[in-house]
Amino acid sequence: MRAAPTYEKTPALRPDINMPKQTATATFLGFDYGEKYIGVAVGSRHTRQAEALTTLRGSAKNPDWVRLSQLIEEWRPDALVVGLPLNMDGSTNPMTRAARAFGHRLKERYNLPVHMVDERLSTRVARDILNEAGVPMRRHKSRLDQVAAQTILQAYLNELPGETPS
Repeated sequence: MRAAPTYEKTPALRPDINMPKQTATATFLGFDYGEKYIGVAVGSRHTRQAEALTTLRGSAKNPDWVRLSQLIEEWRPDALVVGLPLNMDGSTNPMTRAARAFGHRLKERYNLPVHMVDERLSTRVARDILNEAGVPMRRHKSRLDQVAAQTILQAYLNELPGETPS
């Protein structure tokens, strides 16, 4: 007669307040913050892929909170990712402070973890993506911020621990 298999009990993981829930389907919204436009992207831990979603209008002091709330309600993200604009040498600039303030306001308003991600060159990468996709230059402006948000969120998803989907 075969012996019954034994299983080791794995210790419960202590949740890290800086990391999103460790579920296979965790959803994230990513933001490319700007004073006039905010690009938005969505992605998940499961697919490890970010998709450009939309571009919101607003001012530096007053983003479109109504539309942001609708996106939060619709996608029910486990965490938010905000691009952190830094100079090429890693130093801060006026937009760095504004993006951090936006991230802080998101955290206060929606009570979700907010992760800041270095966004250096994200706009250049977004332009390259649009050019490669054959998007005419006249349409770049309407898509650039959301594709930059996609680039920022994709960088975050690429750094998440775990296996990649098959």
